[in-house]
Amino acid sequence: MRAIDDIDVDVDSNQTVAIVGESGCGKTMTALSVMRLIPRPGRIVNGEIRFRGRDLLKLSQTEMREIRGGEISMIFQDPMTFLNPVFKVGDQIAESIVLHHTIDEDAAKNKAVEAIGMVGIPTPERAYNSYPHQLSGGMRQRILIAMSLVSDPSLLIADEPTTALDVTTQAQILHLLKEFKSRLRTSILLITHDLGIVADLADTVYVMYAGNIVEHADVFSLYRKPLHPYTAALLRSVLSIDEFAEELVTIEGSVPSLLSPPKGCKFHPRCSKRLEICDQKAPAVREVEENHYASCWLHL
Repeated sequence: MRAIDDIDVDVDSNQTVAIVGESGCGKTMTALSVMRLIPRPGRIVNGEIRFRGRDLLKLSQTEMREIRGGEISMIFQDPMTFLNPVFKVGDQIAESIVLHHTIDEDAAKNKAVEAIGMVGIPTPERAYNSYPHQLSGGMRQRILIAMSLVSDPSLLIADEPTTALDVTTQAQILHLLKEFKSRLRTSILLITHDLGIVADLADTVYVMYAGNIVEHADVFSLYRKPLHPYTAALLRSVLSIDEFAEELVTIEGSVPSLLSPPKGCKFHPRCSKRLEICDQKAPAVREVEENHYASCWLHL
């Protein structure tokens, strides 16, 4: 089974790139592949992951550990899974600093307290000495952001950074990400299913379905004129405060099992615009309009 198959994603300097799609389409696996953190028995069988001219797949584990958490950081979608429950959150941030910088423990602690303050947590010294269960969900997510950005990474991978947070806290977290991108000129790879977040943060959007990229373009082009039926369906399913809708538009069916994916275009069993060829052969990705790519027989 291939959880991700033949995808090509580019993230330029100081750019926010979003990968969107339903649960189970391969978004998180893409992020974990970049970090080389795919859980066993999963493995990367071919391809390249190039970062600053180097193929990360060819680096030793020691070399990869130096990059992971340093030049490339990741915000995981569940802080309670990532944060160690038996250590103070400040000590966990300080440990990350010591791993990637030549610095003594006192200086690392001061830098950790400063980082906690930078992400908007009041009384950072008190938060430093707190355990994960003593903090709210929003504060734990801020701690992860502080831990991710304390080493000034070139690339920040944010995997569903606002999942399970209330709307106010979501807005605060998104503001933090935009602020740090501007201040540190950090590139962001945003993994999400929330198209509202994408519209607010992203420069370029890749739409993923069943392990494949089916469309990608700059955020304005994609929202103005989606070329793939799946993208169009995702956008129709978003509620708008400007338009009244008597019922929520949904996409019939669900993402297919990758153990036995459908033949041809993987989206064709759910597609209202499918053609006769759609269930026979998978379409290639092509540039339909300038810098706007789609994989659909409607445009071939």
